[in-house]
Amino acid sequence: MLKLFNSNKRELKKLEVRANQVLALETEYKKLSESELKGKTKEFRDRLANGETLDDLLVEAYATVREASTRFLKMTPFKVQIMGAIVIHEGNIAEMKTGEGKTLTAVMPAYLNALSGNGVHIVTVNEYLARREAEGEIGDLFRYLGLTVGLNVRDLSKEEKREVYNGDILYSTNNELGFDYLRDHMVIYKEAIVQRKLNFAIIDEVDSILIDEARTPLIISGGAKNTADLYRQANYFAIRLKEDVDYEVDIKDRLVSLTEEGIKKGERYFNLENLYDVSNVTLLHHINNALKANFIMTRDVDYVVQDGKVIIVDSFTGRLMHGRQFSEGLHQALEAKEAVEIKKETTTLATITFQNFFRMYSKLSGMTGTAKTEEEEFRNIYNMNVIEIPTNEPVIRIDDNDLIFASMEAKYVALAEEIEKRHKIGQPLLVGTVSIESSELLSKLLRKRGVKHNVLNAKQHEREAEIVENAGQKHAVTIATNMAGRGTDIKLGEGVTEIGGLAVIGTERHESRRIDNQLRGRSGRQGDPGYSRFYISADDDLMRRFGGDRFKRMLEMIVLQKGSDTETPLDYKMFSRMVLRAQKQIEGNNFDRRKTVLQYDEVNRRQREIIYKQRTDILFLDSVENYADSMITESLSRVVNTHLEDRESMYKNLNNFFPRDGLDKKIIETDPNPLEYVLDAYNRNIEAKKALSGDKVYNDFLKAVTLRVVDTYWVQHIDAMSELRQAVALQSYGQNNPFREYQEIGFNMFETMIQNIQNDITKFVLKAQVRQNTERVQVAKPTRTFSGKEDQNVKRKPRTVQKKVGRNDPCPCGSGKKYKHCHGRNDN
Repeated sequence: MLKLFNSNKRELKKLEVRANQVLALETEYKKLSESELKGKTKEFRDRLANGETLDDLLVEAYATVREASTRFLKMTPFKVQIMGAIVIHEGNIAEMKTGEGKTLTAVMPAYLNALSGNGVHIVTVNEYLARREAEGEIGDLFRYLGLTVGLNVRDLSKEEKREVYNGDILYSTNNELGFDYLRDHMVIYKEAIVQRKLNFAIIDEVDSILIDEARTPLIISGGAKNTADLYRQANYFAIRLKEDVDYEVDIKDRLVSLTEEGIKKGERYFNLENLYDVSNVTLLHHINNALKANFIMTRDVDYVVQDGKVIIVDSFTGRLMHGRQFSEGLHQALEAKEAVEIKKETTTLATITFQNFFRMYSKLSGMTGTAKTEEEEFRNIYNMNVIEIPTNEPVIRIDDNDLIFASMEAKYVALAEEIEKRHKIGQPLLVGTVSIESSELLSKLLRKRGVKHNVLNAKQHEREAEIVENAGQKHAVTIATNMAGRGTDIKLGEGVTEIGGLAVIGTERHESRRIDNQLRGRSGRQGDPGYSRFYISADDDLMRRFGGDRFKRMLEMIVLQKGSDTETPLDYKMFSRMVLRAQKQIEGNNFDRRKTVLQYDEVNRRQREIIYKQRTDILFLDSVENYADSMITESLSRVVNTHLEDRESMYKNLNNFFPRDGLDKKIIETDPNPLEYVLDAYNRNIEAKKALSGDKVYNDFLKAVTLRVVDTYWVQHIDAMSELRQAVALQSYGQNNPFREYQEIGFNMFETMIQNIQNDITKFVLKAQVRQNTERVQVAKPTRTFSGKEDQNVKRKPRTVQKKVGRNDPCPCGSGKKYKHCHGRNDN
């Protein structure tokens, strides 16, 4: 730890030297006329063209932005902002506390790197923030300096997207960038591609995008699969099971699994000999999803049901994620549980994780208020260091020790009392909760006490920016689920400084220290006073998972020894250390899970890059004759070499590729070098086709055929790899390494796919009539894009018991019949 601290100190000294060089130019640049200042952009670009580097220009470019900002925005970047801007240019992460001006900091490295003409992407967590910057004063500052600024949003046409991608500065969400990349590799004409080479990205709230959402795959899907009945059957089975008899829930690791008795019950229910036979992978997958949906996922915590639809609640921001769904069928399992319409599962046409997408940029950087706790992950996976930038003014916020209660009820009563007390003196409060459930519970308690407040969670997110902006006014009480409102500063109202500034109260500790630090950091910006404290109970999720009943008993015993009742809170460092240990352990577990996801996705990445390169070659090469020729030669050679000892079999197999009478059976059976004859026959076939159609039509035909075949097999392969991922999970039962199995089987599947692509192209080219077949057709049209949450993100054992359905109760399928008539099975 000391080594890291010293390393940060050394880095800051170097940054300060560079920042002082920028500050030293202030007087000189103030003398520049308007046209001279604006003319700096052309001067810098000319110098780059003449061999200077971006590093050579850094000091002057930053001084230019600083002076332009002073004149245009009436804001002059501080020295610490210049230091942060240097960190970002170097491809690292600048950790800057809330209110330190990260938005203005990013302008300097964005301007410098945009001078090359290769484009800079500024990535934000939501469309509101991207639009605010691109269309507001910051965007105007770039335009003032002669740069083009674009905003990338969902509803742009391909032509509009291509225009903004070709500009100097592009503001976009991480989702839209990833989906554009995937869509670009599904087009059938090169003119439809919108992105150019990924050059430099500055990611705002980098921890949210590269850590919190790292396991979230972006998915483009099409063609539906009808499996609703299987989800209902699995759900009917799951709701009949008894906890600790048929299944066990591991609260700590958020897992649910069948016991031996549960497995036997499953085999009887589905009439199987062995539930864990590999042939039952699909059924077992549906059963596991039904168990997760019923006994791990909690309504109004992990998801809500609105208008007959299951909608995900983002576990980090508390927002409703409309249009997204849990992946691998978990969403459909929740729909079966809630007896709403079960959406048809769709075929995955293209997918990528944020980890792999952002690592494709030539240079990647970021900024956030909290990243140091995840420094190892940033360094290992993204090759970025985290540099803590000092605040412009000292932090004078008071951070009190945690208050720990023996029961949840006692904690909430104390919270309501504390909020009421501070509200009466006018002090604004930001209260951070970890779920919709707890925010609504606290809101109810405050209403009873007559405390006026705003609730900011997934159900009330439309007024988010307005609520957050006013959260620093006198008497304001804002209850926010997790970090809803990131990216908007809370500015203190008149007279608030005198009564202690913004008070931040945490209703429980989050499993990540970083999220706690984000909440705490909303108060005490730019040297303002502030206050923060967390309230914890032995019934909180974190404490139940890592302390259990033992922790609660120990807490009650200490309270009673002090002669107090169990409503009295404790302020013991021992308990705070225990919380810290639990958080570190969870962070380590989550890091391991993200590494595992990356490990598996690395296999997919290598395969994806090979296929995407093939597609790019097909689209951009003027002629694909050599490309097709190499695949056809490979395919025909493989058949000949495989059947050298059996000429009759060779002839039969070759006849699958050639038109009738395309080969002479006698020659195949007697020629000492049959491959030469086969390739000669292939060349004659091609020459005849070209003579009839002409070179251009033949080349268009080749492009249409190769694209269609490659896309058909690739779409099937993506689904097959997803199913393989599920299947190898069973390998752990046989003491096998699931990842090694996935790697080896996945490699063999990919090799087989490549051979199948070559074989099909060979058949199409040799047997097809060229004149009729030159129009390119998209194999499967995307029907939707969504960010599919990984199964590992599911959380928490429900606090309420799942109601068992009796024989005379209405059936959960929604048919209106009684359960016994609708389902027709016994209850055992």
